[in-house]
Amino acid sequence: MVTGQLDTLHGITWAIAKAKAYWELLKFRLSMLVAFSSAFGFTLASPSLNWTTLTMLFIGAFLLSGSSIAINQVIEKDLDKLMTRTMNRPLPTGRLTVQEALFFSAICFVLSILILITFTNPLTVSLSILSMVLYSFVYTPLKRVGPIAVFVGAIPGALPPLLGWVAATGVISHEALIIFSIQFIWQFPHFWAIAWLADEDYKKAGFKLLPFGGRKDFNTAIQIMMYTLFLLPLGLLPAKFGITGIDSAIVVTVCGVLFLAQTFSLMKTGSRASALRIMFGSFLYLPIVQIAYLLDKL
Repeated sequence: MVTGQLDTLHGITWAIAKAKAYWELLKFRLSMLVAFSSAFGFTLASPSLNWTTLTMLFIGAFLLSGSSIAINQVIEKDLDKLMTRTMNRPLPTGRLTVQEALFFSAICFVLSILILITFTNPLTVSLSILSMVLYSFVYTPLKRVGPIAVFVGAIPGALPPLLGWVAATGVISHEALIIFSIQFIWQFPHFWAIAWLADEDYKKAGFKLLPFGGRKDFNTAIQIMMYTLFLLPLGLLPAKFGITGIDSAIVVTVCGVLFLAQTFSLMKTGSRASALRIMFGSFLYLPIVQIAYLLDKL
């Protein structure tokens, strides 16, 4: 009797541990950001919301992101063991096997594509597959080649709002390209701030993401500042082309100026604290801007 209870308890503990490992594998917060950005693009493009399509797009984008991230971790499992920030992930710690991760990724991918085929359109599905291929099989290996990886990675990173727009309209219009461009340019200060903070860890794995030879210097800080500066005029384009109104333009401009101001400290001091503020600033900038656009449109 006691042995049976212990076996049951062990089975429950094992199942909980596996579920937790799969949860970590899909990086919930990152996948939620991808899903939210897709829903943002869909809502911004829709004259009247179809809540069923919006919900299924959100789920499909979330699953596709989880699938892509799982593939990324399979490819980098040996490199993740070398870095402090990633050594406790499910694959390096052996909590999941490569086979389990690949099976999980395949299930997420198939479910995502089935959902998107059913509730959106062929162009959305095609762009979704392109996004996964670029992220998992182009960006991931390029991280050890050079900073070109940041440019390539910024493409799938910026596709979610465009996917949402295309899911609502069926076409890649200039409006879709505008919201793509904002998220595309945002990727650079975001990526480089993280790379600045994780530089020592990244070097252990051979990652080369910082510009100008991978140095944490004034030239790199200038690049971060310049790309952040580009967000100011880009952020005004939705109002210029009638996608949103003046209220969101004011909010976006204020956010852009505050974000830009953080880069001057990095140029002046080159400190870790300054890079950390830019990273957190990037985390705040994108959702605040997208919510401002949505509220102005609604």
